[in-house]
Amino acid sequence: MRPRIGHALALHGAGGGGWEWNAWRGVFTASGIELATPDLQPRPDGLATTTLDDYRQQARAALLALPRPRALVGASLGGLLAMLCADAADALVLVNPLPPLPWAQALPAREWPDLVPWRRDARLASTRRALPDADAATALFAYARWRDEAGAVLRAAQAGVEVAMPQCPVLCIASSRDEDVPPALTQALATAWQAGLVMVDAPSHVGPLLGRAAPAVAAQAAAWLSAR
Repeated sequence: MRPRIGHALALHGAGGGGWEWNAWRGVFTASGIELATPDLQPRPDGLATTTLDDYRQQARAALLALPRPRALVGASLGGLLAMLCADAADALVLVNPLPPLPWAQALPAREWPDLVPWRRDARLASTRRALPDADAATALFAYARWRDEAGAVLRAAQAGVEVAMPQCPVLCIASSRDEDVPPALTQALATAWQAGLVMVDAPSHVGPLLGRAAPAVAAQAAAWLSAR
């Protein structure tokens, strides 16, 4: 019998942090999977010079520090980073991931400055609008923790990167009403990669992590990993 997956690395989305996985961490621990949730770090000279490859190197180093068998879990930008490191993982869970090429070409058009001031511009009202499926306490918690982001990272993801099809099992999770990464893109990626697909009835991009359904979504992901 093969050993079960006992460790996983969770990669957060742009402008967020490891705190986004708080609801998932308890569920994974209860399932016997230790979940590491590091914060992606900017370059020493600041976010304005930080690149997608800087984040990729951090993610890969953190993954390699975990014993095998190990899983990679990524949401949004973290999902793209997980794909870029998939060769060192034994299973992959992608939550509303920013897709690689060719699907990235269908993302909604956006322009990003060198420093995206999400921390400076954060407002509780806009956070609540972005998290319509979260309770008031979670919205307040998130509002206090949004961070600025590197524009070069987001521009690279928007332009699209080439990613090899993972050789490990893959599960894709998509919010049914995600406006940042349309669920049809995640579904197309899952079909092309012969991956599992869970469609969550969630009205927001980060709903599977921060919405009221987050524990249930985490339980589905943990059960899928345990079955690997």
